[in-house]
Amino acid sequence: MSPVPTRRLDRLKLGAFHYVSGHHVAAWRHPLASVDDSLRDYVAFARTAEAAKFDAVFLADSVGIRLNLPASVSRNPHSGVTPFEPLTLLSAIAGHTSRIGLVATASTSFSDPYNLARQFASLDRLSAGRAGWNLVTTQEPEVALNFGHAAPVPHAKRYERAEEFADVVLGLWDSFEDDAFLRDRVSGKYYDPRKLHQLNHHGEHFQVRGPLNAPRPPQGRPVVIQAGSSEPGKELAARTAEVIFTAQQTLEEATSFYADVKGRLAKYGRSPDDLKIMPGAFIVTARTEAEAQEKFEELQGLVQPEVGLELLRTHLGVDLSGHPLDGPLPPLPEIAGGKSRQALVADLAQRENLSIRELYLRIAGARGHWQLVGSGEQIADQLEERFLNYGADGFNLMSPILPGGLTDFIDFVLPELRRRGLFRTEYEGRTLRENLGLSRPENRHVARRSVAAE
Repeated sequence: MSPVPTRRLDRLKLGAFHYVSGHHVAAWRHPLASVDDSLRDYVAFARTAEAAKFDAVFLADSVGIRLNLPASVSRNPHSGVTPFEPLTLLSAIAGHTSRIGLVATASTSFSDPYNLARQFASLDRLSAGRAGWNLVTTQEPEVALNFGHAAPVPHAKRYERAEEFADVVLGLWDSFEDDAFLRDRVSGKYYDPRKLHQLNHHGEHFQVRGPLNAPRPPQGRPVVIQAGSSEPGKELAARTAEVIFTAQQTLEEATSFYADVKGRLAKYGRSPDDLKIMPGAFIVTARTEAEAQEKFEELQGLVQPEVGLELLRTHLGVDLSGHPLDGPLPPLPEIAGGKSRQALVADLAQRENLSIRELYLRIAGARGHWQLVGSGEQIADQLEERFLNYGADGFNLMSPILPGGLTDFIDFVLPELRRRGLFRTEYEGRTLRENLGLSRPENRHVARRSVAAE
């Protein structure tokens, strides 16, 4: 399958991915990294990204702590511990920003679709149309135990539930037509009942009557983002997602993924521009390549072996603590979840002939995402190559440490991207959809009437 030959998008899109202290697994140990995790820190992050005209801030989330290896968990802030639930946090950030998108992760595995639809509709209204939902499934066995399950939900079942979950949420956001609320004081009519629609969903996983007890979101619906790269994940994204956060190591892998997913859209009545592909990019930059490499090596020197092994366990699904650190990666069993990430990391180890120690150091920053270390010009060269060759429509920036990693990118890389005409100097619109170049979806009930009338 060849890459999609044309696209409307002529400038790349950028998300700013927030992670505790920074994305490098040892970031919190660096003296310049923030360990406060106060609302003030998150607001400052969002406002810095907004001043630089980023499309969105993105918050990952977990609903449980990984406890299998207590020693490493106690040494690692990336163990599922988080100071804020993301929807609550972004609702607070909305009042301190005006243009940047606000993307929260929420799992379909352990959430209720009616509540989630209502929460994201509220965030979209609070932010005047800047909300995005990162739709994920949850694989961690420890999390399943928090929600009445004795074992993790099998991979296939998770995606079956996710498909139905997405259908319910999208349907609920269309409960009211855009002009349903009259608020006519003279007639006493608050809304037009002909423009209110019950969902009446009856499925394998959910029974939801509806309607949602909220007006249609300002964007029609919040932007739907999907992060899975497995076969079911790609199919779900092709049918429902408008942005994909993904991970590819090489240009060949990136262009293949891009063509694969974009090529699936037509069967769902969608065009290539209806979906933006924004891989994660872990970037360490400075004035010169030598300075950037020095920054990176300083972080690498802070990685403790037990933390590195725990990082591998979460990506490979296997405890490697009984194997020699300087020996090769052993054969891996098939796992119930995280199949695409296991394959990516295992392929990386084989391709670069890495020992277990070298492998955990290799992913200590990017966690399987694209890792770039260099000057601003060198980083811009690589981003431009992937963008122009249809390997990405933009990137989700994974700062090595916070706040410095974000400001380094803004200081050293953004000016070069702008000089090449690859990134905006001003926002195109006021909503996340407008800035991403996504159309506002028509209410499905209005669309059906239009078709019937033709």
